[in-house]
Amino acid sequence: MTARRRPRVDHSTRISATLVGTWIWGLRMSDVLVSFVVPAYNEAVLIRSCLAAITAEVSRTGCRAEIIVVNNGSTDGTRRIALSIPGVKVIDEPQRGLVQARRVGCLAAEGEYIANIDADTVLAEGWLRTALAEFVHAPDLVALSGPYIHYDLPTPARLVAAGFYRGVYIVHLLSKVVAGTGSVMQGGNFIVSRSALERAGGFNPDFRFYGEDAELARRLAKVGKVKFTFALQAFSSGRRLAGEGLFRVLFRYSANYLWTHLFKRPFSADWLDFRHAAGATTAIGSASTIARLDLQGTKVLRGSRQESERW
Repeated sequence: MTARRRPRVDHSTRISATLVGTWIWGLRMSDVLVSFVVPAYNEAVLIRSCLAAITAEVSRTGCRAEIIVVNNGSTDGTRRIALSIPGVKVIDEPQRGLVQARRVGCLAAEGEYIANIDADTVLAEGWLRTALAEFVHAPDLVALSGPYIHYDLPTPARLVAAGFYRGVYIVHLLSKVVAGTGSVMQGGNFIVSRSALERAGGFNPDFRFYGEDAELARRLAKVGKVKFTFALQAFSSGRRLAGEGLFRVLFRYSANYLWTHLFKRPFSADWLDFRHAAGATTAIGSASTIARLDLQGTKVLRGSRQESERW
């Protein structure tokens, strides 16, 4: 990544692990520092749940961690809510863009590993332990990612989305066998070695939204192993799939993945933003609560606010 003066950061407090004696396959957790980077634009409704899940994972695992929220020009209470949570740092990045926000957060990160988590995403219990164990087992691993579980979609739509992830994974495996290339990452649910990210050149500003994860995965694969595993699932809002149309979004994801690998550029330059309306009630939890979440999420999504502006 190119050199850049570190942006101003609020709250320098770092989260302290409570289980300092915890070990994972010979790795002492108190020796590990993981940086969580959460880009956020008008996520006042969901960001508290996202940060609470990250904090809980850190406490369960026992590693040292820092949580960096990149406030990307929010006009709601996103920044205030993030600052109200102990141990969370907030960086203001006025240049709108998902990739721009991720880049600024990673430049400020100090951890050996950097977890990139979207603000509408909630980590499943055991996420961090699974991720760190994978890096211990595979010294050549540079990035690890997993699929989303869209907790607030109706069951049929959620099954279609899950099938899509499995289809992408099969295509990925076939491309590895046939062509010896190909890599898959979910942009809002992955963890990467900081040194590998730097060697790969960091985030590409030519990709602002669609295709950014595929483009980064392609370059990281030249540095080391990029792995996609269903053991690293995370809960995420299906508001885009519901608001824009399930099959339309899945087609767009597929087209951008192919365009990125074939032509080194995204298929879609523009996109729509979908946010939950202020005052909406959402609930995000474990797999055992998904049925309840479907009902709440469907109701909230009918009141979602659509913005057709560029990041």
